[in-house]
Amino acid sequence: MDAQAVSLKVAVVEVLGRDGRVQGVHRIEHWPARIGRSPACEVSLADAHLAAEHAELHWDGETPELAMLPSLNGGWLGDRRLQAGERLALEPTTHLQLGGTQLRWRSTQAPQAPEQRLVADPLRIAHTRLPLVLLLLCVWLGVEAFGHWLSVEPGTKLVDYSAPLLSMLAVALGWAGLWSLMSQLFQHRFPFSTHLKRALLVILGVELLDYVLPGVAYAFSWPRLGALEGFVAVFAIAGLVWWHATLVWPRARKTLAVTLVALSALSLGLQAARNIDHQHWFGPNYLAALPMPALRLARPVAPDAFVDGVKPLEEQLKRAAHRDNDEQGGSDDDD
Repeated sequence: MDAQAVSLKVAVVEVLGRDGRVQGVHRIEHWPARIGRSPACEVSLADAHLAAEHAELHWDGETPELAMLPSLNGGWLGDRRLQAGERLALEPTTHLQLGGTQLRWRSTQAPQAPEQRLVADPLRIAHTRLPLVLLLLCVWLGVEAFGHWLSVEPGTKLVDYSAPLLSMLAVALGWAGLWSLMSQLFQHRFPFSTHLKRALLVILGVELLDYVLPGVAYAFSWPRLGALEGFVAVFAIAGLVWWHATLVWPRARKTLAVTLVALSALSLGLQAARNIDHQHWFGPNYLAALPMPALRLARPVAPDAFVDGVKPLEEQLKRAAHRDNDEQGGSDDDD
């Protein structure tokens, strides 16, 4: 910015929306300039909470000033209340509120932000991402179909797979569509493919871990590795929500992260308290389904050593049986 530009007493008053975006710009070259609801004002605003002439801008000396005129609602400069008759100096860039309108004052003294690189056409970006999204979608549906195949009886018709797969597909598309609508509301764009891609990546990661963790636990005889499944599910949901929310409210990344971590910790605490009755905090004490014996890498345990190792469970099972019996109103017979 050259010296001639700095010497010009020119400024703009920008009207900001709730999301901080500029909704209108009023250029001011002649002083004083009035702000209010009247059409005679240099900055005329359609705000019922403004007086006809609410405030006046002056730039007689080196420093521009704002003079508050008589009004019912006054204004705010940060946490400072602005009353009628008050006069304050304006910084090169100043955010303030008059009535119910958020304004930003920018003068020729304010440094200009560097030019931003033009982002490519959103439709073109969505078109380039489409193959990746379709690939992720196909892989995810394939994994879900495989899991469904493992859980149904042999001989089940292929048409019986369509209902659960279509239901999950509808949920995924609806989830991405909901976040896209929120992005449209707050960011004025509809990044459906981006939200769907993020959802599919997290869902696929969780699905794969559901297969990998039990497999590794079985292969190396680490049954307590199953406890990680509870952590993975909770933090995966929290991470996915944060990942989506950063597109909707990019300025609130840290606040969202802290909030979601706190909620995740609370959820894990409630989950642990609920599982105490089942003699574990996170994950069961055994594997409900065993993979192929060929995947077993741990050394076999001798039968006598195995029997000795499970003896401590006897008392726990007895206590659990007595408690369940008492809750059902049964007898105290050990049988």
